[in-house]
Amino acid sequence: MQLQYKLCPPSTIQTSVQLPASKSISNRALILNALSLSTYPIGNLSDCEDTQVIIDAFNSDSNVFDIRGAGTAMRFLTAFLAGMEGEWIIRGSKRMHERPIHPLVETLIALGAEIDYLEKEGFPPLRIKGRPLRGGEVYLSGNISSQFISALLMIAPLMEYGLIMHIEKEIVSKPYISLTLSMMEHYGVSAKWEKNDITVKPQKYRAAELDVETDWSAASYWYEIVSLMPGSEVKLEGLKKKSLQGDANVANLFIDLGVTTEYVEDGVIIRHAKKRTRKFFHDFVNEPDLAQTFATTCCFIGVPFLFSGIQSLKIKETDRVQALMNELKKLGFVLRENGIGMLEWDGERCFPEQEPAIDTYDDHRMAMSFAPGTIVYRSVRINDPHVVSKSYPHFWKDLRQAGFSLEES
Repeated sequence: MQLQYKLCPPSTIQTSVQLPASKSISNRALILNALSLSTYPIGNLSDCEDTQVIIDAFNSDSNVFDIRGAGTAMRFLTAFLAGMEGEWIIRGSKRMHERPIHPLVETLIALGAEIDYLEKEGFPPLRIKGRPLRGGEVYLSGNISSQFISALLMIAPLMEYGLIMHIEKEIVSKPYISLTLSMMEHYGVSAKWEKNDITVKPQKYRAAELDVETDWSAASYWYEIVSLMPGSEVKLEGLKKKSLQGDANVANLFIDLGVTTEYVEDGVIIRHAKKRTRKFFHDFVNEPDLAQTFATTCCFIGVPFLFSGIQSLKIKETDRVQALMNELKKLGFVLRENGIGMLEWDGERCFPEQEPAIDTYDDHRMAMSFAPGTIVYRSVRINDPHVVSKSYPHFWKDLRQAGFSLEES
């Protein structure tokens, strides 16, 4: 039977929150630690499900890996295993088997890998016969997932001829590629990125110590809460102004939605402010994981919006664009998808459902972006709330500590 949380808000919020470690950095760190044969433990490693499946794969005695719904793990491990001697099978959840992986697989095959699709052509599950990769020159579309590009870059130094990657069209999620290259450099590997070409010569990784940053993506839900609640103040511990994460831009973007950020020695303090923009415009090509938070926030505070650059949301844990349109309609908001990578709310309303329950579509960000809506609606029901374990396992616990009431049904 489906679990559901009914949320009710406190009258005010003055709290301090210890956010989880960055999933993006943790997952890259695990791959790079393995490639460098490092014996150093990774500091502040994320305890989320997406990171745990990579740890489980590395600790497994089996050659069959089930990464469930972890998209990053599927992409990173596919590339990693392609260069590791042995025969491997990698599979995931039903939704994972619906998410295309052919751009990565076909590129790996061109670089010398041997990979077969076990069911539907172009999709997981996969059989991988790992062996040293030849490497060479490849062309990739910039509008594919940046995780495909990052997966290839991390194994590039171990290829016989290295890798020259030509990226065509506009690059989606550019900060995530920069993050990958910065972390590779931390582990002793240099790369050259000029315009849309990235070159990685054959070289060896060097073992290095690393502490994972606190997660700016997780911070976005607290920015939403503060935006919705006058008089609120929240300290988010561990966040840094100088961050490798593209989602650190959330602090700048939320100025338009009534939240100020004060950087302190051990984190940030965010406060509610009355000043807001009349309409919110933003190209999310560099921060696609923030789009759901901004869509729900804008609707809940009555600020029309026009988003662009969200084409990658169609192939995430769910079709996030359609999911947003479906669930916000339950609350009385009519959103429109006006062209590829575009989403708009012009202020149009419809009759809301009497007792709406928000479906989460196996998507952690759907649960966390809709939960603050309880501040506006006095109570909100969230179906399958456990999905937050993918990136922020103690999200509901943190809400309780901040004064929200959660009733299970």
